[in-house]
Amino acid sequence: MVLLAISLLVRGGAADRVPAVIVHSLGGNYTPYGRDFAGGVANDRFSNGRLTMDYVSQALGLPPVVPAYLDPSHSMHRLGSGVSFTSAGSGLDDITAQIFSAVTLTQQIEHFKVYKEKLARTKGDAATSYVIARSLYLLSVGASDLLANYLLFPIRCYRFTLLEYEEYLIGTTEAVVRAIYSLGARRVRLPRLPPLGCLPLQRTINHARPRDYNKWHNMVARSFNRMLRAMVRRLNRDLPEVQVVYVDQYRLVGDMIAKPWVYGFENSVRGCCGTGYVETGVLCNLDNALTCENADKYMFFDALHPSERAYKIIANAIVHSASHGLK
Repeated sequence: MVLLAISLLVRGGAADRVPAVIVHSLGGNYTPYGRDFAGGVANDRFSNGRLTMDYVSQALGLPPVVPAYLDPSHSMHRLGSGVSFTSAGSGLDDITAQIFSAVTLTQQIEHFKVYKEKLARTKGDAATSYVIARSLYLLSVGASDLLANYLLFPIRCYRFTLLEYEEYLIGTTEAVVRAIYSLGARRVRLPRLPPLGCLPLQRTINHARPRDYNKWHNMVARSFNRMLRAMVRRLNRDLPEVQVVYVDQYRLVGDMIAKPWVYGFENSVRGCCGTGYVETGVLCNLDNALTCENADKYMFFDALHPSERAYKIIANAIVHSASHGLK
């Protein structure tokens, strides 16, 4: 799952349109990732093709692929209609980013500040203020932190109880929203955590009930989501003109897993890569021959991340929520 994403979607035209896209969290610069992407090459996305933010961008009339901020081949003209700030493994907790040698949250915010300055030099102060304020920011938060630092590996349990760690992550999320708000952001979408215990890897390591959902991990996700919802209400109350909307990703992903045939999938139990039960990241690169032929039949591409087709379905839900308060 994408851990932290800030999407700024830009489009010129009438005043009721969204003007720009900034994203923070991608990964996967090796095969088989990106095999169904244009050109068939790995492109820093943990999927066989495009991600949610790409489909959201396209649905809003923007480019179908959101470019990376750190890619020197992109000009500010190209980045003016969408930009991604981070790399695989980044999270709310900087320790998460350090584990995966990714761009930290602190660095992402600094890059956003520099981006805004560069945009002002390109478009002018007035146009930049319009773009920043009218853009749509998508923040996908908490999954990698909870999985990498608590549920899979007990890195943070020596300092925090689970409740304390969830509160820490929620506090960091709120700080991020307030930070981008101070830079001019007004339209923010926060998808809930998906049912973490239903991911193929989590089901594989569920020793109490092998291959079954990990009910405790789902409980953790629901607990985090309740805190997230309360934080959304607080931000909407405290910050003038802000529009923070809570997107119910938990229910949608859970339904896709429970009833894959309704969404056109044949398999929601394992991923397309390798055995589909444990492989993610570099493990998917070890034996490409095991990767499935048609990823569209699978809800998951690896043991943690959705396939391109699943990302598109999730994007449709976000676009629907994005229509709220955009005019």
